[in-house]
Amino acid sequence: MTTIETTRTPYGTLDLVARINATLMSVVGAISNWNDARATRNALVGLSDRELDDIGLVRGDIDMVANGASRF
Repeated sequence: MTTIETTRTPYGTLDLVARINATLMSVVGAISNWNDARATRNALVGLSDRELDDIGLVRGDIDMVANGASRF
């Protein structure tokens, strides 16, 4: 008597699903990082020069700070 195993996934299917999932998560992460930088940039642009000086920044630092870089 022969049996057929029907619960086994075809070879490579899980690898493909994992790669698709990793790519999707990478895209979601990139969009999230972009949105965080955008919100930070908008908040800093809205500050006066005096307020920026109070936190130790100048207008030229806004893009660097929004992108997560540190000058220190």
